[in-house]
Amino acid sequence: MVAIVHQTNQKTGITYAYESISYWDKVKQQSRAKRKCIGRVDPETKEIIPTRKRKAPVSEKNRRGPVPIIKATRNFYGGTYLFDRIGEDIGVIEDLKACFPDSYQQILSLAYYLIMEDKNPLSRFPRWAAIHCHPYGEVISSQRSSELFASISEDAKQKFFHLQSKRRVEKEYLAYDSTSISSYSECLRQVRYGKNKDHDPLPQINLALLFGQQSRLPFYYRKLAGNIPDVKTLKKLLADINSLDYRKFKVVLDRGFFSAANINNLYKHHMKFLIGAKLSLKLVKTHLDKVRDEMRNWPYYSQDYQLYAYSLPINWDYIQERPYKKDTIQEKRRMYLHIYFSPERALEDETAFNNRMAELQKELENGQRNPDHEKLYAKFFDIKTTPVRGAKVSAKEEAMAEAKRNYGYFALVSNETKDAIEALEIYRNKDLVEKSFGNLKERLNLRRLAVSSEKSLDGKLFVQFIALIFLSCITRKMQEKKLFKKFTMQELLDELDVIECFEVPRQKLQVGETTKKQQELYSQLGVVPPTSLQ
Repeated sequence: MVAIVHQTNQKTGITYAYESISYWDKVKQQSRAKRKCIGRVDPETKEIIPTRKRKAPVSEKNRRGPVPIIKATRNFYGGTYLFDRIGEDIGVIEDLKACFPDSYQQILSLAYYLIMEDKNPLSRFPRWAAIHCHPYGEVISSQRSSELFASISEDAKQKFFHLQSKRRVEKEYLAYDSTSISSYSECLRQVRYGKNKDHDPLPQINLALLFGQQSRLPFYYRKLAGNIPDVKTLKKLLADINSLDYRKFKVVLDRGFFSAANINNLYKHHMKFLIGAKLSLKLVKTHLDKVRDEMRNWPYYSQDYQLYAYSLPINWDYIQERPYKKDTIQEKRRMYLHIYFSPERALEDETAFNNRMAELQKELENGQRNPDHEKLYAKFFDIKTTPVRGAKVSAKEEAMAEAKRNYGYFALVSNETKDAIEALEIYRNKDLVEKSFGNLKERLNLRRLAVSSEKSLDGKLFVQFIALIFLSCITRKMQEKKLFKKFTMQELLDELDVIECFEVPRQKLQVGETTKKQQELYSQLGVVPPTSLQ
């Protein structure tokens, strides 16, 4: 007989409901009852609110270590085999296992899927997982993936960044940049309206990324509020880098990060830097005016880059306030200014400027003035109106000439690199970060956020970051071997993905046939081709 029994806990005052099942005890020769708690009783409505289910015993699937094969399966294997070998080579798998011992296989499987299935949402992971051999070995539903993202703690992520930083080449330049990611959600605290780099009229978060220029791999990222400009993020980056214990640190930055406070901070932390500088800065303008004619002579021309390059040592007025000593340090610090002139860039800039001026003049002459262009009208044109001839528009030649004066010029400053061409090569390698942002947004499906909680967002960003590490490594290897002349990334992965494996209980993994072309691709990517028996 089954009955519902209520019992109040004398210490907490909470009333619980129990399912009571009566039975006859043959040994004691009396009626007994088995009770099972099914919930607590709401004091007002008297409804039974179910209690949380107890955690099930650890299954074989959830135990650490290799999962035993319990049935024969045949799956696609060539692509995930490539990722496994790369992950072992660059230490990502080892570091993930150290930081996420209970979930690293799930993280890897989701990362593999994001790379293999170009631009597809995570909701399609079960379909992919059902036909592929991957680290976790089982399907992860949308609910389980959300739980996984929420379980990725900040402490474990920082530990992973620390381990990865130890694997990077010291004394290399690290490219730092940020991008904006749009969001429809209004529940996320850091979603704000700001300067959207994709010109998307939606609120956003900002994502900052640190990328090794020699290893060409990302090893650190940070999520920022959408209204934080680039120039304000460097100070926090320096603090984060110190916490990662990365001692010999050199950074390359675009001109959006240039400010006196940032330069002083870099000097204060004894860090080497290379940073883009605006021509309008007094620091640059004064020296450019002095060397403008001289630097466009033949000795300063680089045939490789099709531009003129000129370097000169300058002084930086270093200022450091010391509140603890109630004084201010003011010193001269050595810096190198590199100025460049590109005739091709100058022509492009002038052509764009002339087209722009023609549009503005046409608007004025046709009486179709745009309120947003009033400042440009006043700066570059004289407008005279007469009753007979109407509006007569003439250009301000001096203003136009001044605007064109610096076309084709750009500048870099550094406290280490003395040679202009070497500085240019380092700076142009910064494009790795921008290409990585492209991979995150396009291939890894991060153009717009599709999460509704902070924890899910943080966890999903981390999984996509792991995928970006693998993607960056494959991109580097393809560039080194010039494979992009023959394949796109997707074509190469598809070529390898068709290789099958056959898993049988208590036997070694059997790998299907591989073609000569597939074996050559593995070798060019620095991976030993899979054999028939693993």
